[in-house]
Amino acid sequence: MSAPHNTPQVPQAPKVTEREARRVAEAAREQDWRKPSFAKELFLGRFRLDLIHPHPLPPPDDIRRGEEFLARLRAFCETHIDSARIEREARIPDEVISGLKELGALGMKIETKYGGLGLTQVYYNKALALVGSASPAIGALLSAHQSIGVPQPLKIFGTQEQKDVYLPRLATTDISAFLLTEPDVGSDPARLATTAVPDGPDYLLDGVKLWTTNGVVADLLVVMARVPASEGHPGGITAFVVEADAPGVTVEHRNAFMGLRGIENGVTRFHGVRVPGACRIGPEGAGLKIALTTLNTGRLSLPAMCVGVGKWSLKIAREWSAVREQWGRPVAKHEAVGSKISFIAATTFALEAIVDLSSQMADEDRNDIRIEAALAKLYGSEMGWRIADELVQIRGGRGFETAESLAARGERAVPAEQMLRDMRINRIFEGSTEIMHLLIAREAVDAHLKVAGDIIDPDKPLGAKAKAGANAAGFYARWLPQLVTGAGQLPRTYGEFHPAGHRDLSGHLRYVERCSRKLARSTFYAMSRWQGRMETKQGFLGRIVDIGAELFAMSAACVRAEHLRGAGEHGREAYQLADAFCRQARVRVEELFTRLWSNTDDLDRRVVDGVLSGTYSWLEEGVIDPSGEGPWIADATPGPSVQENQHRPLR
Repeated sequence: MSAPHNTPQVPQAPKVTEREARRVAEAAREQDWRKPSFAKELFLGRFRLDLIHPHPLPPPDDIRRGEEFLARLRAFCETHIDSARIEREARIPDEVISGLKELGALGMKIETKYGGLGLTQVYYNKALALVGSASPAIGALLSAHQSIGVPQPLKIFGTQEQKDVYLPRLATTDISAFLLTEPDVGSDPARLATTAVPDGPDYLLDGVKLWTTNGVVADLLVVMARVPASEGHPGGITAFVVEADAPGVTVEHRNAFMGLRGIENGVTRFHGVRVPGACRIGPEGAGLKIALTTLNTGRLSLPAMCVGVGKWSLKIAREWSAVREQWGRPVAKHEAVGSKISFIAATTFALEAIVDLSSQMADEDRNDIRIEAALAKLYGSEMGWRIADELVQIRGGRGFETAESLAARGERAVPAEQMLRDMRINRIFEGSTEIMHLLIAREAVDAHLKVAGDIIDPDKPLGAKAKAGANAAGFYARWLPQLVTGAGQLPRTYGEFHPAGHRDLSGHLRYVERCSRKLARSTFYAMSRWQGRMETKQGFLGRIVDIGAELFAMSAACVRAEHLRGAGEHGREAYQLADAFCRQARVRVEELFTRLWSNTDDLDRRVVDGVLSGTYSWLEEGVIDPSGEGPWIADATPGPSVQENQHRPLR
């Protein structure tokens, strides 16, 4: 007999210890490395250039189909997308979404046998960069639908029956959304409160999800919920496909943000929603693993759109800086502005190199790119934001003025301030910069933890610690000598990156090789020094990851420049941009290495303790807090909705 919908509800969020939370996150990780990883080797002090050079290339047929779609998409963007209208009305017009459906944009990554376009990751990302430059809100809609929405987890983990049922819909008509975050649960999934209680062959879904991008207009949802353990049910966080118009599903609110004003992001409540067992993706307890695996390539969509912003920013900076004069010369000729333009050009080149290289490796599936994709997201979001900020600075007062105001007084409507607002979320979307630092750091030290983890684990018995000590001694006896010397100390190494008549990139690659070994030595020293406290040294770990990101970017930029030279596509110019980027990156790397050991981390912790205890509350005096009343976190107690349903499917 089915349980009534008014059965006692579970607490809003389970109380878990820090150790329990870490255990949940660790269990969701992909534990093994079955394929080589350039970035993983880089963090271990092994510069495996052979894994990325020569630059991998897509097959000719994939290029042809991708270019044909890009041409159609460009024509659509130029004739049907009015970015100013989307910004003004805070909504993507229904006819634009209908046009994108007719174009096949919902099915870019879905196989042709299901009605999709079957584009490669490379061309999917190029398409997102293109459409995202026309309207970042549309880029977010398409990305949320295909990168993390229902199609991707079904592609990897779905049954054939699920693919046959859902993928044709998702390729042509249905928009999807991914629902993980909750009002009181962000990057700590161990506290997930939404439940899916078994009820015969079905599940009853109860809970509230926050920041559901596409959730307001979605037809299909992928929902993460906790299944209680019981007889016949191992339980755990589990993924489900849910019809958005199912009884008990209510979109209670459409959220508004400082940027991306057109995105359909909301709060969704589930109350006694009956979900057939056939709609469960994978086994019970596999939800977080499914989510993380989906994000391995899904994260590449965000830096792809950052590339689009970089290209647009470079165009505006070039055109504006050649026209605007200051003290008798174009502002671009003044060093203070010129350095910003150089940064935008060189960094855009590097971002495109990172995204294209990572995407092609994802398509070939011969490398494990979980770290590369995470680095691309981290680096793309941080550098994309800096590019947008520098463009506003170059434009001066006009950069701060809205496009609508510029047009009203007779000047070109350049939405630089809008782009800055739209880009800001990228440092939070799909894992904030701080979370990405921790995620990448965990993968970067994986080899160390596998051999020495039991030594620093307080729960392990002495016997296990002794065995781990012996294993660690053998590992480090073989590994540490490799970090003393390497190819980066030989003056003619990587000579193919110094062709006649071009800038010398070989020296930059030798620098990367040397820094890779230095990075590994620094990590080992830190583990020896802090042992079990290493995981609390988030400032140190963040800098380790940032160094790795810069080294990865330098490598990708050099490999792309050599590829373009060999293909006869602006090779000389590409070498110059790669050289400029690498020189700029070296300055950042040297600063980061210095800050590994010379920083204010300990002092900062003491100041934070004082802030939290109220020691410095006197510093807050003399201002008015314009914030409204209300709780810091909205009540998400399960139960029936009392709000009007804001769901508006687009058909």
